[in-house]
Amino acid sequence: MTYAIIETGGKQVRVEPGRFYDIELLSAEADDKVTIDSVLLVQHDGEVTIGQPLVSGATVEGTVLRNLRGRKVLVYKMKPKKKTRKKRGHRQEITRLMINSITLNGTVLAAQETASAEVPAVEDSPVEDSAE
Repeated sequence: MTYAIIETGGKQVRVEPGRFYDIELLSAEADDKVTIDSVLLVQHDGEVTIGQPLVSGATVEGTVLRNLRGRKVLVYKMKPKKKTRKKRGHRQEITRLMINSITLNGTVLAAQETASAEVPAVEDSPVEDSAE
């Protein structure tokens, strides 16, 4: 199994091709291709490549599925005996990113398996009306 550890939005995320991840908001629209160059570690067939701090020549490519908002987090502050209460909510803007491939020095180590089942072509044949 091939995976990589990337840094995005101030967080480190372990990613694998063919899976989607919710990360901090990226400035990209749906169905846009995104290339992430800040790769900290790449593991492929037991060989581990660790960067200091980044792996040179390593990239992770993905497709933005959609931009959405996360769950609401409630923040409640209260000072006892002072009649002071504050209730606030927050919803984080996130991007759902599908990882397509992991590349190291120009060679694709792992790519998403595309399940493109071949659809047989429909031949145009005249429809016979049998009106009796």
